[in-house]
Amino acid sequence: MTVVGLQLDIAWEDKAANFRRVRELLKPLPPLTGGLIVLPEMFATGFSMNTVLTRQGTPAETEEFLAELAGTTGAAVMGGVVGTHHDVLHNEAVTFGPDGRCLARFAKIHPFSPAGEGLHYPAGQTVVTFEWGGFRIAPVVCYDLRFPELFRAGLDLGATFFTVIAQWPDRRLAHWTTLLQARAIENQAYVLGVNRAGRDTIGTYSGRSCLVNPFGIPVADAGEGEAVLLGSADPAAVERWRQDFPAWKDRTRSSPRLNSGPA
Repeated sequence: MTVVGLQLDIAWEDKAANFRRVRELLKPLPPLTGGLIVLPEMFATGFSMNTVLTRQGTPAETEEFLAELAGTTGAAVMGGVVGTHHDVLHNEAVTFGPDGRCLARFAKIHPFSPAGEGLHYPAGQTVVTFEWGGFRIAPVVCYDLRFPELFRAGLDLGATFFTVIAQWPDRRLAHWTTLLQARAIENQAYVLGVNRAGRDTIGTYSGRSCLVNPFGIPVADAGEGEAVLLGSADPAAVERWRQDFPAWKDRTRSSPRLNSGPA
């Protein structure tokens, strides 16, 4: 499966400008039929808490844009949107297939508490997966990367490929690259991390979007600055590694007993 990550320099709270830039970045690429295109968290606006501007209208313009991209490229397209459900907003990763069908909708389970994200975008509750390109794919969003139990839940649902869409600042960039590799090693799965680049009112972002294989080795890296990551993922590689070294089967499902000291 061809994998594309758009490491976008996001224009702050300007959906039209970001839609245009995404189209420009995709233009030079080869045919992507059957591939997977992934855009960063909240790619249309930046990580803004101004819900008047981040929320979608009726119809949902950001989701319509993603569906349009899927239709024109023949790929599945995932991007970060602010979804509205019963007047409650969520920071979501939404994926559309080339036929315009929504393949998956995942609401971020761990809002970024240091920025007060949960006050504007409450936590989601459900891990989701979908089938594409021979993989079962589990999407997560940014801060979720720090919580390995979320990835284990995806593994229990059969995930062989994880996507992490993010706006991860450069001051914690070492955490980003290390955790992407750790999640791949722990779950013997591909992990694709797609981060933004550039600067906004909050801070700076150095990108380093990367595709990590089931051995924990980065096989594609977008580097710093606005860029397009292009890589390839093979479902058979996951199957072979899990058969050759079945550590994923040996996980203890029950919680270990805790002992605070001598009785």
